[in-house]
Amino acid sequence: MAARAKSAGTAARIPANDAGGRDPRSGPAAGPRTGPAAATAKPRAHARDLDRLVHDRTRLAIVSALAANELLTFTELKAITETTDGNLSVHTRKLEDAGYVSCTKGYAGRTPRTEFALTSAGRKALQKYLDHMDAIISHARRSTR
Repeated sequence: MAARAKSAGTAARIPANDAGGRDPRSGPAAGPRTGPAAATAKPRAHARDLDRLVHDRTRLAIVSALAANELLTFTELKAITETTDGNLSVHTRKLEDAGYVSCTKGYAGRTPRTEFALTSAGRKALQKYLDHMDAIISHARRSTR
């Protein structure tokens, strides 16, 4: 009980965000850059800023598979991502609601057929995600040298 009160008291003393909306526990703030290097400096990439919708393992697999293929059926996407029907359905719905994936339902003869395609917004989101990951990886590699 005492440990609980101590941790609650500690959490209460740490403000959730400072005046700039930044979490004070994340380290010193990077102030604005000045001088000639400021024009060519890239903004810092932080893992916490990744698109959480694309960053999920299953959704990243879906978006990546659709980026490599113009159209994929539900069955093809299920095989590629190695997911269950229900899991794939939930993840594709989230991507569809975000406007990253389009879903077309129809029939092939008498058999229902659901096809998915990556939208231009989905392609842009994937490219932004990949660029962001590349910046994080580059920064990590520079930091370990």
